[in-house]
Amino acid sequence: MALINDHYLKLKAGYLFPEIGRRVNKFCEENPSAAVIKLGIGDVTEPLPPAIREAMHAAIDEMGNPETFRGYGPEQGYAFLRDAIAKNDFQSRGVDISADEIFVSDGSKCDTGNILDIFGAENKVAVTDPVYPVYVDTNVMTGRTGEADESGRYAGLTYLPVTAENNFVPALPDSPVDLIYLCYPNNPTGTVATKETLKQWVDYAKANGSIIFFDAAYEAFITDDEIPHSIYEIEGAKEVAIEFRSFSKNAGFTGTRCAFTVVPKELKGKTAAGVTTDIHPLWNRRHCTKFNGVSYIIQKGAEAAYSEQGKQQIQSLIAFYLENARLLREGLESVGISVYGGVNAPYVWLKTPGDASSWDFFDELLQKAHLVGTPGSGFGAAGEGYFRLSAFNSRDNINEAVTRFQNVVR
Repeated sequence: MALINDHYLKLKAGYLFPEIGRRVNKFCEENPSAAVIKLGIGDVTEPLPPAIREAMHAAIDEMGNPETFRGYGPEQGYAFLRDAIAKNDFQSRGVDISADEIFVSDGSKCDTGNILDIFGAENKVAVTDPVYPVYVDTNVMTGRTGEADESGRYAGLTYLPVTAENNFVPALPDSPVDLIYLCYPNNPTGTVATKETLKQWVDYAKANGSIIFFDAAYEAFITDDEIPHSIYEIEGAKEVAIEFRSFSKNAGFTGTRCAFTVVPKELKGKTAAGVTTDIHPLWNRRHCTKFNGVSYIIQKGAEAAYSEQGKQQIQSLIAFYLENARLLREGLESVGISVYGGVNAPYVWLKTPGDASSWDFFDELLQKAHLVGTPGSGFGAAGEGYFRLSAFNSRDNINEAVTRFQNVVR
């Protein structure tokens, strides 16, 4: 009989968001007239910007003409998109990232898991807690952890708590680690990292031979000029960091799928025999072997995000969601809830009222207010007693959600 990958059996009962879906579906079946507002999963709600739609339409027309039809494209992404990314997202900010260090993909969620393919199972891994569940679960799947304890923490991982007590700034590990996951603006807490904080991590990585996996999927929501958008704004980061970016939340690509990963040519690792090796060609090999590239139509849409019209329309989208976040934040604060995030990020992170657990508060909101959020404990043990709300929704739903939330808490 075929053997399974036993590491999958270590995973907790269900990935966080499917578990939320299960509970919500059960409630809706039992209460068909309930007008449920979902502020849980961070899925965008507003339409794709016109400039992007127009570019996709034009690309579809090209695919209908024998002279402009395209089949397989370059696995790393078309040059027109990689050049636009390098120029607009990095070089415009004084960061020397070249187009051939950029790998276009169908999602940062995929890449943050797939990147583990090119790193040995012996690496010691550090994650913040709470944390985006994909980072932890993919390490479990690849055999880099032991079993989970009662709090949900897996043996073998180094957890770095981020709570109100330490101002959501993770302390450097007490002992050396090899791979470090950082996400800023942070999912789930909605907090950001200063240049000083990121410099500490870059210095730590250089001193310990570590590599930082920097998830910058929400960088477009940063409005504070003092907050870095990329870890490569920190001197020396190209030697120690891989950065993940996405078009999902800024340009509305959650349903069309386009993202990219930056692997600098300066980045090095070591073989089991201790030989220093370039990381860039390893990721290129993995990418070309296991991925056939993002469709031409989608990449043309992504390219349009960098046109003058595209930039303006995306800024309007971002401003819309940030206003939603402000309404949530201020509405909750008005009834005495401790709220974090929601300024340079589309997520609001709140302390659950009284002694309510994260999942108890989830059930209370669903039952009494027909509201859906995300229990903080689903992001890690240090997330217990916290709750995440997403600003991705219509303005009417956000305003109604604030009113319902206030009625429950009062």
